[in-house]
Amino acid sequence: MNLTKVIKKPLLTEKTTALSSKSIHAFKVNKDATKSEIKEAVEFYFKVKVASVNTLVGRNKPKRTAKGIVPAKYYKKAMVKLKQGEKIAIFEGV
Repeated sequence: MNLTKVIKKPLLTEKTTALSSKSIHAFKVNKDATKSEIKEAVEFYFKVKVASVNTLVGRNKPKRTAKGIVPAKYYKKAMVKLKQGEKIAIFEGV
């Protein structure tokens, strides 16, 4: 898979902000991305060394619209742990 399509966006919530002090960052990633592809993409774009990658597949709530209920969509989240001493600059101001 092309590295530009692996990472969709960083996830910035209260929980992930608290985990960033432990060098763990969360990203919404492509459903078809593997752990090794996620690791390569993070190392390429942010110029850091990755220690481990944990992934999980979540599901949003179904949406109620005028046309009826839209089924829930699935997404994939990656929790990326950096090696000791590594930091991602965009998360420093958070």
